[in-house]
Amino acid sequence: MNPTHFKRTVFFLMIDALILSFSLYFSFLLRFEFNIPEVYTGYMLTALPFFVCVKVASFYFFRLYMMTWRFVSINELFNIIKGLLISEMVLMVLIFVPLPVQSSFYPFSGLPVRGFPRSIFLMDAAVSLIFISGLRLSKRIFLEISRKQNQRLQGKKTIIVGAGRTGEMILRDMLSRKSPALNPVGFLDDDTGKTGMYIHGVRVLDTIAGLESEVKKQGVEEVIIAIPSLDHVAIRQIYDTAKVSGVDTIKIVPRIYDLQGAKVNIQDLEDISIEDLIGRQKVSVDYQKIGSFIKGRTVLLTGAGGSIGSEIALQVCGFDPAKLILFDVDETELHNIGLKIKKTFPQIWVNVVFVVGDIKERERVRDIFGAMRPGIVFHAAAYKHVPMMEYNPSEAVKVNISGTFNLAEAAADFGVGKFIMISTDKAVRPTSVMGATKRVAEYICNAFNGRGDTAFVSVRFGNVLGSRGSVLPLFMEQLKHGGPLSVTHKDMRRYFMTIPEAVSLVLQASVIGAGGQILVLDMGEPVKIVKLAEELIRMHGLEPYRDIDIEIVGMRPGEKLFEEILTAEEGTVSSPHEKIFIANSNEKFSLQEIGSMLDGFKRVVEGPYPEREERVRAFLKKHVRYWSDDQAAS
Repeated sequence: MNPTHFKRTVFFLMIDALILSFSLYFSFLLRFEFNIPEVYTGYMLTALPFFVCVKVASFYFFRLYMMTWRFVSINELFNIIKGLLISEMVLMVLIFVPLPVQSSFYPFSGLPVRGFPRSIFLMDAAVSLIFISGLRLSKRIFLEISRKQNQRLQGKKTIIVGAGRTGEMILRDMLSRKSPALNPVGFLDDDTGKTGMYIHGVRVLDTIAGLESEVKKQGVEEVIIAIPSLDHVAIRQIYDTAKVSGVDTIKIVPRIYDLQGAKVNIQDLEDISIEDLIGRQKVSVDYQKIGSFIKGRTVLLTGAGGSIGSEIALQVCGFDPAKLILFDVDETELHNIGLKIKKTFPQIWVNVVFVVGDIKERERVRDIFGAMRPGIVFHAAAYKHVPMMEYNPSEAVKVNISGTFNLAEAAADFGVGKFIMISTDKAVRPTSVMGATKRVAEYICNAFNGRGDTAFVSVRFGNVLGSRGSVLPLFMEQLKHGGPLSVTHKDMRRYFMTIPEAVSLVLQASVIGAGGQILVLDMGEPVKIVKLAEELIRMHGLEPYRDIDIEIVGMRPGEKLFEEILTAEEGTVSSPHEKIFIANSNEKFSLQEIGSMLDGFKRVVEGPYPEREERVRAFLKKHVRYWSDDQAAS
């Protein structure tokens, strides 16, 4: 017979009735030193139906019969205690307080029970707690013992790096499975105070430095890194040590679980990726201040379907906005991010609004702002592919400049509290159309600051690993086809950060940024693209230049050897956050000057193709300081 909810409920009701009856009898035995006087036997029999019925009803009210006792925890035990305390108080009222109307109906005819021992209530509660909770815990204890015996014969031997909250959640998920695929043999943690301690019966063996020796000693087959805050240097050390020790499977907790303390299970773990080894950095942000900034407000996000926009959408959902408006020209990508939000944050789903539209269309933008009245705007919509914009400068102007103007104007006119524009390191001493148009977008935000109460902030950062159009997806595609991996120059270097970390800093910058400021994110140390290609090849078990070649193909139009963020062009000053700086921007344009500039752009982009593309380029050079094609080769 397969167990069902009905069968389990009937079983526990019957067993509880027997336990509660025995509990009352045993309490009388204890009270009278195992020699119950005859008169008190009568009191006990009179009160017995009330003790059983009231307690069962109290347990039902606290949903004790709805629980899966295989996963019983401290919360369920608290519910048992609450149920017993309330039922004992109800019983005291029934036993001692006279009924307002006398009844001849049994068992009420025996109430109140004069002379009933008051100490029985306390003793009965204690005995009931022991037996009721013992019954519930017995199944879990039995399963724990069975699991330990079975796991000696099955499951990959696994070490968990990190004995904190995240590691404990992963272990608990392992132990709860009927057919465990993983056998946890121990923890490693750099908190020496935890060494030798046990978590759910699994020992903290050593610090992380002892990984190699513990792998050999325990015969470890899989390593799980359960410390979300580790940077790429520490992750690299663990990865290299595990690989050298013969461990093939190394998994890591996704960075998103460092946000709001979400629950983690085995399915959420990811294989170590090149992003973890190259770009993952230790980023600490003030979640309380970000939550205060976003919670309960209407947030509008442009470019919501893109790599950065979709991550902003997910992280914003974690801070409980009143409404999230996702604006994008690509309906397929809007649908995709909608599916992710529905799965990850189902409670937010009803508050998400999807808007298909183009930021170039001024009336569409103003309709949305007028109807939705956002309090916060994250502007991530942009053309960002450098070579493509070299071929299509007029389109870059329409989106990155005119589109930004439309949004900024609407934000100021409809009383948005804060407008955060996502900018780029390519706006610093630009050598490309894309960089130059984003620099003008910064001018626009700065010019609108002060018109009304809207604070306009630009946040400038470098390359993010894995974003659309970036080098990593290109390398992965080339690797899939057997290579070679193409690098434009042997000395090409870029700042890299993973998308979740970059977006976390964007949210932090949105809180600390004042109106008119350009904030610069510290992207860490620059990475040589050749090194990135070599690491990616090795991660796939191949040898660079032997199994997969790396080909130098020459620099692309508008490309720099080295992107500048903290630049001598402006200089920076520190902010309250160690990885966020404020650019000393001396370039200021009035709204009138910006309007004249945009009128000029409109005239040149309306000219005949392809002549207009060169005229657009020339017009950009006229208005963007420091732009020089010569830098692309420097």
